[in-house]
Amino acid sequence: MKISFLMLLGLIIIIPSAHANDWLSWRTMGAATLSWGPFTVYTSQLRTPDGRYNGPTQDQALIITYKRDIDRDDLVDATREQWQEQGILAREPRSEAWLKMLHSLWPDVTPGSQLAFVLSGKQGQFWYRASAAQKSFSILGPRQSEAFSTQFLAIWLDPRTQYPDLRQQLLGGGK
Repeated sequence: MKISFLMLLGLIIIIPSAHANDWLSWRTMGAATLSWGPFTVYTSQLRTPDGRYNGPTQDQALIITYKRDIDRDDLVDATREQWQEQGILAREPRSEAWLKMLHSLWPDVTPGSQLAFVLSGKQGQFWYRASAAQKSFSILGPRQSEAFSTQFLAIWLDPRTQYPDLRQQLLGGGK
């Protein structure tokens, strides 16, 4: 009985790491840096299984590496602002509930910490790594719906993004 329990516990620990390793081995499509004045806010990269972008519902991973301290309230406020600019808040009745969910999931970030959003099978999953010294990412919350996942990634990848140069770079184009 103890052996079965230990094996089950081992699988619970190993399976999330295996999923993390899957998307971490995907090919990088593009990378971009978001700066605000003289300050670098974050660097980002978009990965896909084959290194090509085929649209918003394909498997993809957006990895953001923060270069500044940002608390969760500011991260959620920035998401709200981007959704407002893209008209998502006005047309998506679940957006306020999504923002509350993000506030409950996301940690404050510090220089070197990473948040990743991985879309697989049309559902997204948040991952977090406190620093590059930490070997693996940890899952943040449950898998997210296709509707949420599409709207979240739209901040960076939709043609209506407020950062078209960043979008172009993430999709593999030059600056």
